[in-house]
Amino acid sequence: MLEFVTLHCPYCGESFESSVDLSGGDQDYVEDCAVCCRPINVSVRVDAQDELVSLHTRRDQD
Repeated sequence: MLEFVTLHCPYCGESFESSVDLSGGDQDYVEDCAVCCRPINVSVRVDAQDELVSLHTRRDQD
């Protein structure tokens, strides 16, 4: 199940829309910021019904 989410860049502070495939369960991946192009670590947590529980972004150094 594809869901559109808003990611917040921890580098430049800008927000941008992205999509997450919730049918893949919990995920940790890297996505480049659509504004400043720096790599953002994204953590997605999904419940048993494939619904988004939490989404966090952080810098590589954090």
